[in-house]
Amino acid sequence: MELQLALDLVNIQEGIELVKQVGEYVDIVEIGTPVVINEGLRAVKEMKEAFPSLKVLADLKIMDAAGYEVMKASEAGADIITILGAAEDMSIKGAVEEARKQGKKILVDMIAVKDLETRAKEVDAFGVDYICVHTGYDLQAVGKNSFEDLQTIKRVVKNAKTAVAGGIKLDTLPEVIKAQPDLVIVGGGITGQADIKGTAAQIQKLVKQG
Repeated sequence: MELQLALDLVNIQEGIELVKQVGEYVDIVEIGTPVVINEGLRAVKEMKEAFPSLKVLADLKIMDAAGYEVMKASEAGADIITILGAAEDMSIKGAVEEARKQGKKILVDMIAVKDLETRAKEVDAFGVDYICVHTGYDLQAVGKNSFEDLQTIKRVVKNAKTAVAGGIKLDTLPEVIKAQPDLVIVGGGITGQADIKGTAAQIQKLVKQG
C-alpha cells in the first residue's frame, strides 16, 4: 500500500517546503488541480527537480485532448497523470496509449461518476494503472466520504490498482485500510495539521502495516 500526499492549496514554494518536511514518509507527491491551474505544469517540473526520488502525480483531471495533455505532463516530469472517469472512452484510451509511449502511468479519477460499478469495470478494461474513488471538497463539506465507494470498486476491478481520496485523516484511516486500497491519498489530513511531520509519520506507519 502506498501513500500519496495531495498538495492543493499551496504555491510551488510552499509545496516544496511541505515536502521537505514529510518527503521521507510519502511515496507520491500530487500536484493538485488548483496548483496546476494557478502555476501551470512548471509546478510539476519544479517538484520533480527538487525531489527526483519521489514519484510526482499531475492531477490534471483530463476531460479531452487526452494524448496531448498526457504528453505535456510527461515532458514536465510527471510519473502519473489523472483523467476523469466521466471522460469519453476514446479519451481514456488515448491517455493510456500516450502514457505507454512515455513510460508513465494513468490514474482514473471517478469523481462524480454515478454508476461506479459499471464504469469501473469498463475503465479497468482500458488498461489504466489506477482507479480512484474520490469524494471532492464540495461533498466532503456535507459529510460524505469515499469508503463505501472503495468497497464497490474493489469488488469489480481486476487489473488496475485501486486508490482512495477525499477527506482521509488519521482517525478515519483504519476504516480505509480495512478495504485494502493500493494507494491512499491524503491532503489536509497531513498538510492541515499542527504537527505535519508527526502526523505524516503516523499515517505512513498505518499504511505500511496495511
